[in-house]
Amino acid sequence: MEKEKTNKGMVTFALFIATFLSAIEGTIVSTAMPTIVGELQGISLMNWVFSIFLMTSTLTTPIYGKLADNIGRKPIFISGLIIFLAGSVLSGLSASMPQLIFWRAIQGIGAGAVLPISNTIIADIYPPEKRAQIMGINNSAWGIASVAAPLLGGLIVDNFSWRWIFFINLPFGVLSMILIVVFLKENARAGHSRLDIWGIVWLSVLISGLLYGVELINKTTINWMATVVFFAVAMIGLILFIRQEKRAADPIILLDLFKNPTFAIQNFAVGMMSVFLIAFDVYIPSWTQGILGLPATLAGFATTPSSFFWIIGSFFAGKMLSRLKPQKILMISMGLLVVGGTVVALLPANVSFYVFLFIGIFLGLGFGITVTGSTIISQSVVAPEHIGMATSFNTLIRSLSQSIFISIFGIVMNQSLLHGISQHPEAHLNVDMFNKMINPHTVDELPNKLVPVMHNIYHSGLQNIFIIAVVCMALAFIYNLKHQDQGVVQ
Repeated sequence: MEKEKTNKGMVTFALFIATFLSAIEGTIVSTAMPTIVGELQGISLMNWVFSIFLMTSTLTTPIYGKLADNIGRKPIFISGLIIFLAGSVLSGLSASMPQLIFWRAIQGIGAGAVLPISNTIIADIYPPEKRAQIMGINNSAWGIASVAAPLLGGLIVDNFSWRWIFFINLPFGVLSMILIVVFLKENARAGHSRLDIWGIVWLSVLISGLLYGVELINKTTINWMATVVFFAVAMIGLILFIRQEKRAADPIILLDLFKNPTFAIQNFAVGMMSVFLIAFDVYIPSWTQGILGLPATLAGFATTPSSFFWIIGSFFAGKMLSRLKPQKILMISMGLLVVGGTVVALLPANVSFYVFLFIGIFLGLGFGITVTGSTIISQSVVAPEHIGMATSFNTLIRSLSQSIFISIFGIVMNQSLLHGISQHPEAHLNVDMFNKMINPHTVDELPNKLVPVMHNIYHSGLQNIFIIAVVCMALAFIYNLKHQDQGVVQ
């Protein structure tokens, strides 16, 4: 990489645009979905619009990382962005729900390149201490997107057409591509060997079987036979993938990386942190709406401080990397998250909204230090020719952890509601009534005497979810304590 010829500011701006487009695409569709279903008549297929995007983007992440190492960051990033934009435009032109699902799959294939290759490019053009700050700013696109998506989606749907939530990606995506083409300079790379096709095949079988099996578990009526089959397929994929990678001349994921305890610990920690992050992002707004009765726009701001302090945490990570061992950094960041998460799990149902804002400060610091630190440390403990692979694996672990546990949390909530309902037979409650309770606009349709009981039941479900999330982080904290690192990451 010819760092001196790269305009770092313009490249960083281009990466932020692309990351924001990828981040907002996962949530802005939610706002438009009722309108989309009304026009395309496909309510039974609605969930696939979300899950197929997640599945294909997760699946392609490690593939792009390997290609970036072999071919170059620039051509792979641009190729991914072109695929993403093509999928966006064609999604907006869809005339039926199956068409929309297909083009969302294409869109997800392109999106799989954006975050890992963005972080790899940042690793190429910035030194570690500066890299943390830039990654924090770039990753803040996800927090900004979580707040902006409902507002932007509603504005587009109300004033234009749902199709524009896809079309709007085109001008910004093209701008990002132009900036990368003009301002990012890198030397041409020649692939080391033929692409590990069978590695890609078995990795695809593993991830597809795992994600679809988890998707089936989250259904109201679970088809256990199909679920077992898909998990069995995933297990077979895992076995064959490991077998293939051990003998591949140029594997898609180098298994020797896991012999480095620092690499293994950092990725395990960020995976467990991601479990808590998805619980926090999904269920805190649900708490503030369903129990505190706040409007959706205000409830969404409950997680805003964590997004802001995520950036500050990334700045701290940059300072820590030059002074502390990786183990010490994780002790600090995961310690903040375990303590903050425990407080959340113990909060009473009717806690003040401002408490969430205050806790978000500490959680944001923990998120920022953990994510940014783990990414940079993972990049720093591998050979330069494997940075793309290491970065994409770090992203893959985060995506898989969230994909798996969001379904597990759904099961935990449903079982908690059913248990709570069974404890109050006199109230004649059912699960559907909770759909009205969590919506401030429909809660008044419920009898006043039932609402406090339902609040307590729902709060119990939230506590169970956060307890599981905290236990996951505690496991990572303990695992980290048991493994001393050898020195400071350079």
